[in-house]
Amino acid sequence: MLKAVILIGGPQKGTRFRPLSLDTPKPLFPIAGLPLIQHHIKACKRLALCKEILIIGSYTTTTMAQFVSDMQIEYSPVIIRYLQEFTPLGTGGGLYHFRDQVRAGNPTAFFLLNGDVCGDFPLEELWAFHEEIPNALVTIMGTEATRQQSIHYGCMVQEPTTNAVTHYVEKPNSYISTLINCGVYVCSLQVFHTMADALQNEKGGFYRNGQGSPPPGYMSFEQDVLAPLAGTNKLYAMQVGNWWSQVKTAGSAIYANRHYLEIQPWLKQKPCQILPYVYIHPSSDVDSTAVIGPNVSIGEGVTVKAGVRIKESIILNNATINEHALVMYSVVGQGASVGEWSRVEGTPSDPDPDKPFAKMDNVPLFNSEGRLNPSITVLGSGVVVPAERIVLNSIVLPHKQLSRSFKNEIIL
Repeated sequence: MLKAVILIGGPQKGTRFRPLSLDTPKPLFPIAGLPLIQHHIKACKRLALCKEILIIGSYTTTTMAQFVSDMQIEYSPVIIRYLQEFTPLGTGGGLYHFRDQVRAGNPTAFFLLNGDVCGDFPLEELWAFHEEIPNALVTIMGTEATRQQSIHYGCMVQEPTTNAVTHYVEKPNSYISTLINCGVYVCSLQVFHTMADALQNEKGGFYRNGQGSPPPGYMSFEQDVLAPLAGTNKLYAMQVGNWWSQVKTAGSAIYANRHYLEIQPWLKQKPCQILPYVYIHPSSDVDSTAVIGPNVSIGEGVTVKAGVRIKESIILNNATINEHALVMYSVVGQGASVGEWSRVEGTPSDPDPDKPFAKMDNVPLFNSEGRLNPSITVLGSGVVVPAERIVLNSIVLPHKQLSRSFKNEIIL
């Protein structure tokens, strides 16, 4: 029997995802028609041995209750539960705090997945790889990145014949390796002994360095567990060529949307002209003269009127796109409205197609001159764009009624 643990952080995380995360927790943000972490749950469910999925984070139980209830019904008989941290405990602290729930039923091992990554998770191959190495405590799913981008991730050096990780550094200051950590692991239960030692060392280290005490039980899985395990023949990595990306910004959500749409079943009914790949919720009302796609997700209760053109965008629940409006490289928030003949457009931030293994560049909001970097346009929930206006490369916070056109601005 196997279990899976999905780490989702809390409301104080995912600040780069605002304003989208102001009314929908980032782990529940819909990508290709499903909440982000439902893609993780689907991947775990495909594994016949996986009997229980634990979601750990510091969101309130009430925030997650409806989602967990829906997942429990949809993916029965797999048990799905949410465990709330009393305070943010880092990527290792929450896992260690709920170690008894993970160990209950004596599973052979458990998967550990970060909630802000997305991809075509090859969990069966990862489990088979881990099972073949008797002394492996943790097996990391790794992928190739460019030399310049690798320093923004956990980097590891691998012994080529045994696949053992001999050196691991989280977000190094200088180049170490192009093999990076995908935030997806298989762990043996003995890893909790290593975590107990790490917690003791962590406490001692904080007092010695004069930094005061961290929150009780705080631990970084990457720095406090993986880094010390490197070079002990207990940490291994399986390199995959599958698509993988982080979801840190609105731009990365559009990028993830495209790839999830490609690996999902195709639309059975086409309400209008569709350029693949597209997801349209059955309850939405789409005019037959609209042209939608590629890479578009349309949520529940959305109205798309005559002559509308939408591409490379996510339209959230109950939004309205009025006649002949154009929406490109944008996220339109819940209940937002785009007026007739208006244009809402952003700038794509996809990886460089000319560089093999290139990942998303999560560029900062502002450049060195204090100007807004060109990016996906985001309309927060309830935003109203009047007729015949242009909103270009801008971020509009919720419930704003725009009176003019905007370019490269944040409308607070």
